[in-house]
Amino acid sequence: MAYYSDPKRASDPYALPDVEVFEVHAGWPWDECPLCTLAYLILPRPPRRASLGSSGDQPDHATHKAEHLGWYWQSCFPGCLPDSDPIGPFATEAEALADAQEGGL
Repeated sequence: MAYYSDPKRASDPYALPDVEVFEVHAGWPWDECPLCTLAYLILPRPPRRASLGSSGDQPDHATHKAEHLGWYWQSCFPGCLPDSDPIGPFATEAEALADAQEGGL
């Protein structure tokens, strides 16, 4: 989600959000993302992992859950490549945003 590094800029009609806060998961969240399922069908198969289930390459949807790695933030403007590396992990989105805004929450 896009935010302002300085919350005071949010009311400026000419200012753009300059911080992106996002959540990262390890694994394959098949049940949450139809695009991941589509990519799985058309891209080369990943290496087999025990967490993918008993059927080999395809995960068992009933037991597979993606591992939550945390929340991150990075500087960027809408439609542009990021200006920084991702910074984190943080336990919550609010903590990541507060760090991006230098404790502004």
